[in-house]
Amino acid sequence: MKALVLGVTAALVAGLAADMVLVQPKDLAAQLAGKGPKPAIVHVGPNFLYRGKHIPGSIYAGPGFDALKQAVDKLPRDGEIVVYCGCCPWSHCPNVKPALEYLRQMGFTHAKAMYVETSFATDWTDKGYPVEAGTPRR
Repeated sequence: MKALVLGVTAALVAGLAADMVLVQPKDLAAQLAGKGPKPAIVHVGPNFLYRGKHIPGSIYAGPGFDALKQAVDKLPRDGEIVVYCGCCPWSHCPNVKPALEYLRQMGFTHAKAMYVETSFATDWTDKGYPVEAGTPRR
C-alpha cells in the first residue's frame, strides 16, 4: 500500500510539473532587453529579497495569495505574466508553484514561472542580468 501511495504522489507531482510553463533566466533577460512586448513580472518571494535586489520593474506580491491577487488583479488575463522567487533552490521553493497555480485559477492564460535552479543571486544577479534595489512596488 505504501508503494502505491508513493507512486500516486509521484505521478501527481510529475503531472503538475509537466503543466507548469517555465522560462529560463537567460531567456527572460533577453526578452526584457529586446524591443518586443514585455511580460508583467511578479516577485512572490520574501520582502527582504525584493528590497535587496530584484528584476527592474517587477511588482512585489510576496508569498501568499491575498497580496498576489491584489498585485495582478488589474492585469489582462491574456497577457504574459512571469512569477519568480529565488529564495532557495527550485526544488525547495514554497512560493512559485502555488503562485503559478493561483494565477491559473484566476484565469491568467499565459502565466509562467522563471526557473531559478539555485537562488536569485546565483541564477540572475551573478550572471550580470539587470537588477535594482528598493522598496516594494505594488
